[in-house]
Amino acid sequence: MTRPALSLGCPPGPHALDLARVAQDHGLPRIWLFDSAALYEDVWIWLDRIGHATDVGLGTAVLVPNLRHVMTTASAAATIEHAHPGRLALGFGTGATARWALGQRPLSWATTRRYVECLRGLLAGEVVEVDGAACQMLHWPGLTAERPVRIPILLSALGPRGQAIAAEIADGFIGSGTRPMPMAWNVDMMTGTVLAPDEDPRSARVVEAIGPWAVLPYHAAHAADPEIVRRLPGGPAWLEAIAAERPEGQHHLAVHDGHATDLTDRDRATVLEHAWDLPIARAAWVGTPDEIRTRADQAGAAGVTELLYTPCGPDPVDEARRMAEVFAA
Repeated sequence: MTRPALSLGCPPGPHALDLARVAQDHGLPRIWLFDSAALYEDVWIWLDRIGHATDVGLGTAVLVPNLRHVMTTASAAATIEHAHPGRLALGFGTGATARWALGQRPLSWATTRRYVECLRGLLAGEVVEVDGAACQMLHWPGLTAERPVRIPILLSALGPRGQAIAAEIADGFIGSGTRPMPMAWNVDMMTGTVLAPDEDPRSARVVEAIGPWAVLPYHAAHAADPEIVRRLPGGPAWLEAIAAERPEGQHHLAVHDGHATDLTDRDRATVLEHAWDLPIARAAWVGTPDEIRTRADQAGAAGVTELLYTPCGPDPVDEARRMAEVFAA
């Protein structure tokens, strides 16, 4: 049995470079950056900054097809490959968070598949059809990486439709507490914190460390149907607070304040004490170093090859360092 490698995931922005340095200092293979333009800074700029400042692998977890024309993504990926050869991996998904924050539903898997297949073709130097016209990367030799540009592509999928497509067209799979795919590269996204000796798993520090992820079910439920939130613990009060912050038609803008990074006053006042009863909080990797290593070994036995740790809370860099030390040991 092989214990999965630990990598780090974070938004592109102020903590990204410090987290990349934690990864490098502890021998972690990669840092993955999120892609949600309404919430975080630009993923490609930060990948390049990290690429110049460190030697760690670079990844996107995950890109959202409709945020950029496929030729724009092909050129950006080729640019990173040209500057930092062999270090980039591209994760794609249907864009739940990124599109929720724009007031939209996730893309269909048919749309996502077509985009990924067009991207592969462009990076290979092929002529592909985009919006009814023939397209090809026309970069003169020396102006970007030489085609074919070979960059591994992973798909993030929680349901059977997406997982079936991942098995057909992707080089790897990104899940979150889901059954690993029969693929050589299985990434499991997780959050959590390392307990100090005799620390209570529900201490104030732990609450702050994983709270931003513990409240995410409320965001997802609101995106599906706000009435679903009323059936969640503390949901009615949370909805009332949303309605008080923003007018009708803008509620989704309030919902996603601090998404996956920070706790709002609304979250603290209405749902945080209940969030621990929801699966996402119970599934967080909260434990002593030995408990976390045991859980990692169990994940490896199930087929996970890489754990994508997403630290959050007031000091994500310290959280990342504590987790990295567990795996380095």
